[in-house]
Amino acid sequence: MHKENKAIAFALASLRFDYVEGSKTSPVSYLEAIFVKEEFRRKSYASSLLKACQLWALEQGSLEFASDCESKNLASIKFHKAMGFDITNHLICFIKKLR
Repeated sequence: MHKENKAIAFALASLRFDYVEGSKTSPVSYLEAIFVKEEFRRKSYASSLLKACQLWALEQGSLEFASDCESKNLASIKFHKAMGFDITNHLICFIKKLR
């Protein structure tokens, strides 16, 4: 999104054909990223971007729309819940260095 020729927000959605946590169909549309500059938040830009992503997902034939965020990102969790997302799982990720 632009305001006065300056980027103020963006969203990125994709189709995932691998398993998506909590999904029952494939492909699943996935919100990879969404961001609104702080001074433009709480003005419906994020919800407008999300709606555009969901319309795109429907055009792709997707039946489900998924997303994720870190468990400590309370603002993102609040946003997702307000936008109608359901929490499907809590995931802990691990990594082990081999060298």
